[in-house]
Amino acid sequence: FTWCLDACIRERFVDAKRARELQGFLDGVKKGQEQVLGDLSMILCDPFAINTLALSTVKNLQELVGQDALPRDSPDLLLLLRMLSLGQGAWDMIDSQVFKEPKMEIELITKFLPNLMAFVVDDHSFNVDQKLPTEEKAASMYPTNLPESFIKFVLENRVACEIALYYVLHITKQRNKNAILRLLPSLVETYNDMAFSDIFLHLFTSHLTLLMEEFATEEFCTALFDGFILTTFSSKENVHRHILRLLLHLHHKVVPSKMASLQKALEPTKQSAEAVKDLYTQLTEKIESLKQSPVQTVETPPLELPLRTVSTPPAI
Repeated sequence: FTWCLDACIRERFVDAKRARELQGFLDGVKKGQEQVLGDLSMILCDPFAINTLALSTVKNLQELVGQDALPRDSPDLLLLLRMLSLGQGAWDMIDSQVFKEPKMEIELITKFLPNLMAFVVDDHSFNVDQKLPTEEKAASMYPTNLPESFIKFVLENRVACEIALYYVLHITKQRNKNAILRLLPSLVETYNDMAFSDIFLHLFTSHLTLLMEEFATEEFCTALFDGFILTTFSSKENVHRHILRLLLHLHHKVVPSKMASLQKALEPTKQSAEAVKDLYTQLTEKIESLKQSPVQTVETPPLELPLRTVSTPPAI
């Protein structure tokens, strides 16, 4: 089981053949050997395993959209959900010493995943519409509504929350600004605050650097910072650190008025950790040097620039 899963992790995808092999191991647990489930769950709770399973789930959902199929019709998808659930419930199983697979909520398959597939369809429809000639374009805006059931699942169901977060990472990596703005409100309140965990924020902020130009718009900055990240930074030190690291890379692109308010809001308190204070100091220095750099460019005599690159002639 471990070797098969390791091969999937290396490829960052669980294909159909390996899915059948993994399912064989899970189904092969006999009565009286239930403790083996504890071992399998601990293997599956590894962050790299969770990452592979969640990425495979998102990819599987996209394929189902192309096939006009439903989640309940895909054995591979159901297995991925089963393994995700087992991995996320590993510590509960070990603590309780009750070696039984967590019960899968049927509405996760019949309501939540179809909602996620609907988001993918909305994306495709909008993109196709934008490619049409001007006279044929429909006067439709990108949808912004989120079903109540989707928000509820992200808050109350661990597996649903994990899949939703990885879908957000997927659309961020694709630089899909509209989809990000649509889903950000659902991340404010998630199961066990998973949206503010180091694992998610590290990946999310890394992918956000791909949307550098979007930070020049007030709408995007307000939705991202005021609507999501700043909602908990004062009570979560790790969130404070991730915002500062993001701004260290993007401060020159952020709307100046928004950057000024962010700088003021993110100022560390006396109780803040040294890491936060150091990052804030670095950010402040970068912002100050950015303000001074135009002045330095003007004061530098243009004729001196090429002279610095001339090498000394060799002695004859």
